[in-house]
Amino acid sequence: MAIVKWEPFGEFDRFFDDLPGRGLLHMGRDMAVDLYEDGNNIIAEMSVSGMDPEKIDVTVEGDYLRICGTREEETEKKEKHFYSKEIQRGSFERALRLPEMVDATAVEAEYEDGVLKITMPKKGSEKREKIKVVVKK
Repeated sequence: MAIVKWEPFGEFDRFFDDLPGRGLLHMGRDMAVDLYEDGNNIIAEMSVSGMDPEKIDVTVEGDYLRICGTREEETEKKEKHFYSKEIQRGSFERALRLPEMVDATAVEAEYEDGVLKITMPKKGSEKREKIKVVVKK
């Protein structure tokens, strides 16, 4: 008989994976966002395959990027017997804190091949002069 290492937290994961409505628990995994800098822009990319681009809203509020939308359930004409159903449906919202301030009036979003790409130009930062610290004796 083989010895199998018991992982108690693995039991918790399995428990939550088997719950009906587990999509609420795993929605964050499905809505992952890559955020990176490219030259003078901050870029956010998100996989949104199967979504109608007209049902995705992108806003920049202060130093936060907010992406929300809906992936709708297909209406079924006849009952299906699912062996598994893992595609997440319903509304979602992601808010990401941006590493730098961006020009909210120049943000562009494009949807191609199931990927939403948001380009946000960085705000021109004012050059700060060095200030000499005077030490009083």
